[in-house]
Amino acid sequence: MHPFLYALFQFAFFYPMVMAFFWMSGGLYYFFRRERKARDRSDPPPMAAYPFASILIPCHNEADNLADTLGAALRQNYPDFEVIAINDGSSDDTGPRLDAMAALHPRLRVVHLDRNLGKANALRMGALAARSEYLVCIDGDAMLEEYATHWMVWHLTSGPRVGAVTGNPRIRNRSTLLGRLQVAEFSSIIGMIKRAQRVYGRIFTISGVIAGFRRTALHRIGYWADDMVTEDIDISWRLQLDHWDIRYEPNALCFILMPETLSGLWRQRLRWAQGGVEVLLRHGRSLFDWRKRRMWGVLLEYILSVLWAYTMLAIIVLWALGKFIALPPDLYIATLLPQWHGVVLALVCLLQFASSLIIDRRYETHIGRNYFWVIWYPMAYWLISLFTTLVAFPKTLFKRRGKRAVWVSPDRGIR
Repeated sequence: MHPFLYALFQFAFFYPMVMAFFWMSGGLYYFFRRERKARDRSDPPPMAAYPFASILIPCHNEADNLADTLGAALRQNYPDFEVIAINDGSSDDTGPRLDAMAALHPRLRVVHLDRNLGKANALRMGALAARSEYLVCIDGDAMLEEYATHWMVWHLTSGPRVGAVTGNPRIRNRSTLLGRLQVAEFSSIIGMIKRAQRVYGRIFTISGVIAGFRRTALHRIGYWADDMVTEDIDISWRLQLDHWDIRYEPNALCFILMPETLSGLWRQRLRWAQGGVEVLLRHGRSLFDWRKRRMWGVLLEYILSVLWAYTMLAIIVLWALGKFIALPPDLYIATLLPQWHGVVLALVCLLQFASSLIIDRRYETHIGRNYFWVIWYPMAYWLISLFTTLVAFPKTLFKRRGKRAVWVSPDRGIR
């Protein structure tokens, strides 16, 4: 085998395996140090004072979800809070329903925007309308658990440099194989990555579906950018580049709807991949400043993921060319089907999910039921990550600069 091709295969094989052990070690360290003997979720730490908090809920065509989302927000077990729903140019009856609910609930305030200007702009309007320094932001289809606001505000008040805290999203809809796969993914990948990144230094992104912010920190950096397709990734990087701390709180649960069709999952993950590329292009160069060195690990992790995607593309192209033209023997790839290395990666994946069972049993008592479905997880997760990265990079490079990112109603699963 040609040395260059050998290097490609080595990187393609070892990168996901090394990252899995990197995430497992960091996630388990976080768990045993901070979670194993922590307080019960329904018994959050007491605070010397309970400052007023604002829950912001941007809504665009969310009429079907308002009762669940606002009902859960209004039932928060926290002494003093308001709920602000921002109707961002909805074309359904979201606006009238919000007004009707506001008439029944004194804590609920409604802000109406006359046209669709995007989630970032809706959040900015909500933040400006809020009466609190502490903002808890959730999506219009998300359901906060009863004590989530308490856990988020507790972090924000624990230190003057805490600029944001990200919560723990959990999947509500699990009627298909894709839904069950995502239960496993949010447990064994997303939650574990956030724990590991928190241990190693910086978090790549808060969960946009549930995040808490200090308004002073948002004001310093100019609030959310309305030309980024994933405002949550961008705000995470800008806060940390301004030396604000971002926390992760697994006890702040939020139940969300996720795509259960391949097309819906593809659109969602492509948007996530575009967001990562946009942040890299916008902020990557500024990270070479020594004062921002704590972001280097997050940057390196992302760059390696992009290189892995293009390494896999090179391998696939060489394999395809070998079917049509006569390549030199040392460049010929006989098959792409997993062999012994595929078995090793599958075992590592199962080990990673087993580690997540240790961590996540506090938050999901029946998580072990999804262990069987994780057999399919490596193919689903890595293939989607591969192709969305390959598509997102050129798509983002040729995107018109300054274009506002407006709402596009997502796939929320099979009803």
